[in-house]
Amino acid sequence: MSTTTSETDGRPKKAGLFDIRNIIGALMALYGVILALAGLFGEHEPEKTGGVNANLWTGVALLAVGLGFFAWAKIRPIVVPPDVDRPDDDPTRPAPQRKRPPAH
Repeated sequence: MSTTTSETDGRPKKAGLFDIRNIIGALMALYGVILALAGLFGEHEPEKTGGVNANLWTGVALLAVGLGFFAWAKIRPIVVPPDVDRPDDDPTRPAPQRKRPPAH
């Protein structure tokens, strides 16, 4: 019987920082901070955006989505199995062929 617990403390091992949701959340949050700062301290040209500070609101939205990704990864973490069974070698499957350059 295989369990998904760590040998050291008996708790399940999780993907942690290598979870793709953390990477996507970090990038979105970073872009959100940059856009929010540009919206707060940059030039605001309301005639181009219909009176809306587009950088600020887009930055706030990206921050919210990035935090949503972090929350998703925290609430439902990916549990990494402690061992992976290798597939049995199939003798009926042909071996990969090495390509040789043509002889001229």
